[in-house]
Amino acid sequence: MCLPWEAAARNRAAALVNAGSVEGVSDQSRDYHKPVRRPSELFDRLFAAEDPAEVSRVAHSTAHALLARVRADPDGQVVDRLVAFTDENGIDDIAELWSRSPAKSLPGALWRLYLLQLMIHDDAQTAALLYERGRTNLSSADEVIAGAPTPAGPDELVALIDQILRGLFEGDFAVALDRAASFCRVQAAGATHLADDYEATEPERASGFTTRALRLADYAADLSACAALWRREALT
Repeated sequence: MCLPWEAAARNRAAALVNAGSVEGVSDQSRDYHKPVRRPSELFDRLFAAEDPAEVSRVAHSTAHALLARVRADPDGQVVDRLVAFTDENGIDDIAELWSRSPAKSLPGALWRLYLLQLMIHDDAQTAALLYERGRTNLSSADEVIAGAPTPAGPDELVALIDQILRGLFEGDFAVALDRAASFCRVQAAGATHLADDYEATEPERASGFTTRALRLADYAADLSACAALWRREALT
């Protein structure tokens, strides 16, 4: 007997994996999955389930199936659909599949990349501000590794994060993760400096930037670790 949440999870898994097929998602599936956007400050949403072991199994199996299918035959239209998946379908489908996965796992890495993309797409102006502040204050090679132009405006950052996500499916997976990690570190540095600017006059806003900086720094560490695991063929 299939519990309701299990059926829903399987439907979401099918929609995502089918997005990575040549045939794509049917019109009926597109009607069912309505885009759901989330504010960038809330880009870490967890979903409950009755059986954590089954959730983990579904998360890992869908992540591996999706990646294996697309990387085996990286058709340009397929990759385009996957890069644009959250724009067309919202984040909830991916969240229900991957949000509870360990940070240092394949579904955990994919979840963080899609969240990072959503954050940039939802508020590219703020992302550009954070990136510019971080770029000018961070003494590291992260700006070069991330690969953004100088200066990087909102449109350039949207293009960059889409390019990084595309690299997961048709390029060097570990390099894409390293680029995303560097991108997060630059953004985190920018958020930290903006928090300092607002601390005296707008403490609540400063607190928001501090929280974002900490989250981005955590994501950077997680993605770097995933890149190292991938190179050792140990990212599961």
